Amino acid sequence: MNRIDMHVHMVGNAASGHGCWVRVTALKAPLYGVMLRKLGLNLSDLDKPSFDDLFKDRLLNYIHTSRIDSVCLLAQEAVYKNDGTLWEEAGNAYVPNNYVLELAQDHEEFIPAVSIHPGRPGAIDELNLCLEQGAAMMKCLPNCQNINCNEPRFKPFWDRMAETGLPLLAHTGGEHTLQVINAAYANPETLRLPLECGVNVIAAHAATGSGPFDPDYVPTLIRLMHEFENLYADTSALNVPTRSYGLRPCLDNELLASRVVHGSDYPVPTSPAWAWIRGLIDSDQWSSLKKIENPIEQDYQTKVAAGFPDSHFTRINSLLRNF
Repeated sequence: MNRIDMHVHMVGNAASGHGCWVRVTALKAPLYGVMLRKLGLNLSDLDKPSFDDLFKDRLLNYIHTSRIDSVCLLAQEAVYKNDGTLWEEAGNAYVPNNYVLELAQDHEEFIPAVSIHPGRPGAIDELNLCLEQGAAMMKCLPNCQNINCNEPRFKPFWDRMAETGLPLLAHTGGEHTLQVINAAYANPETLRLPLECGVNVIAAHAATGSGPFDPDYVPTLIRLMHEFENLYADTSALNVPTRSYGLRPCLDNELLASRVVHGSDYPVPTSPAWAWIRGLIDSDQWSSLKKIENPIEQDYQTKVAAGFPDSHFTRINSLLRNF
């Protein structure tokens, strides 16, 4: 089966004409600058009409020069208020579904993962359209996009996903890369209704905290896994300092290890240093891994060195729709 990095973000700007946008606030600018420099780009590149192609081509090159066969390319939904109206001043990024679906049609390395707020107008119509065009997964960030997944009015949406076998990748745990609207929705308990509806749910970041004061939801995640056989998790961004404590339970907890899938969270900058600090790789391995300039390959190789089995990198094949 293919080795898949199932948590890779597309990023685009308004000037490129694909319908994307990025809102760089003063608070986020330093982090975004670091992320882009890691890719050989600059913050000023975000204003260029060519930025979308620069980002896409850089990602394709990383895939081609890695042991990863393909990536799930994530769209990014806008933020909506509780009454279903667009929250125009909220959010830091937007990538429309049709752009990601088009990229996947043009490049076999990209597996399309759409993003739909279930409370937006015409949400099920958008879901059906995405299904017709080959969506393999749906991604949402409940705490950033203002989605209480347990709201009863969303049940028809989750039922449709379950009926069609479309898995849900949902952010869990704290978040500091994007604006948080409701921190309480970072709790994996907010995924109970889609789980009850039969959706295969993947808890992004294995419910780890993103900051020193974020709650640790890993025990909650494991408890829910005992309750729901259709709950999984991913290892995206676990090779960053604040989330790296999640690496060991993803390796050592038998239940969690059997349900965890590989993701990098590209372009979030990761490093093998944290696996070394956590005692999962030795100094020689760290010295070798830090020389790898390809972030997709480095994250993969770090997890291999830490002891993640081959099944960790291929398990997502059985969860993706029509794959």
